[in-house]
Amino acid sequence: MQALQQDLKRLDATDTQVVGVSMDSAFANKAFADQIGVTFPLLSDWGGEVTHEYGLYMDKYKAARRVNFLIGKDGKILEEQVDKDAIDPTKIVDTCERPKMKN
Repeated sequence: MQALQQDLKRLDATDTQVVGVSMDSAFANKAFADQIGVTFPLLSDWGGEVTHEYGLYMDKYKAARRVNFLIGKDGKILEEQVDKDAIDPTKIVDTCERPKMKN
């Protein structure tokens, strides 16, 4: 999330809305965002309904996998990074800056 925060100006320039989602409560998300300096919205998937729908819940850890999705204005997933690949969002940020993505 901090890496996305560092690229927030670049993403804002491409008309991209960054949103984080966590299975933690809204209160925990707010405290976490304040602690690490994240200014984009962190949404709570308390109970994990969305996490399960996207197939991201890991029974072994009782937690969601780390993932970055680039979702188009039509609601379709255009790009995704999962697990260790999601730590560095550069690929998604670069995709947002491509000329065809700006239209």
